[in-house]
Amino acid sequence: MSTTFQLDTATSRANPTPAPMKRLTVPAIRRRKKDGVTAEPIVMLTAYTARQAQLLDEHCDLLLVGDSLGQVIYGLPSSVPVTLDMMIAHGAAVVRGSYHAAVIVDMPFGTYEQSPQQAFENAARLLKETGCAGVKLEGGTAMAETVRFLNERGIPVMGHIGLTPQAVNVLGGYNARGRSDAEAAKIVADAKALDDAGAFSIVIEGVVEPIAIAATQAIACPSIGIGGSAQCDGQVLVTEDMLGMFERVPRFVKRYADMASLVSQAAAQYAAEVRDRSFPGIEQTYQPK
Repeated sequence: MSTTFQLDTATSRANPTPAPMKRLTVPAIRRRKKDGVTAEPIVMLTAYTARQAQLLDEHCDLLLVGDSLGQVIYGLPSSVPVTLDMMIAHGAAVVRGSYHAAVIVDMPFGTYEQSPQQAFENAARLLKETGCAGVKLEGGTAMAETVRFLNERGIPVMGHIGLTPQAVNVLGGYNARGRSDAEAAKIVADAKALDDAGAFSIVIEGVVEPIAIAATQAIACPSIGIGGSAQCDGQVLVTEDMLGMFERVPRFVKRYADMASLVSQAAAQYAAEVRDRSFPGIEQTYQPK
């Protein structure tokens, strides 16, 4: 038996509830791709809170606690300032709020680039303090040794190539990658290097479609596209982008809802009722059992 935490809507408190162990595992995700084909595409969304995880969990194979929380939750200009403590706090919340999807946590900038030993120390802390199934780190060939080092020591790693947001200062922005022959060749080589090093899957972000397809076909592990190609072995989006919580989103994002308008409308109605003193009293809202 595993233990997950269900939110008691009456008290707004998370209560531990035993649930049968049916969480997906990293090997199960890896086995989705067989002989170069993924018959059932992998579904992944970001999650940063326990309640968000509860709502997304049954629909997803993977929940990513992305360092995009820097912008989405904290209003930071990029993911670069995100700390390991921030990732641990949100990662633990998402694990508590889910029981089905495998939870992967981003390693923030500066916690793994120095050496494989540094990466292991911080990745081990992530696994210990969150209960997540694996970690994600950015970088291709340059990080292959680190990926192998972690994998051989029991830490599953998801790679991330193409547009790598932590390197935005080097890349000069969030433009699509792979437009030149040299860059296209590097992306495919990066994918192969991570695959050979033991990555169980690789995110391919912001890459022109023919190169995303070529990289997917070049590796044995599943690729997960975000602004790449529908032919990748799976897809991921930032949940808040998908739900329409922001006015501006990347061009490749499909909005499935307009939650920003719903929240604004609800807040406006509440504010109006408070100001004209028509807000319901306890006898109108409280229904004793």
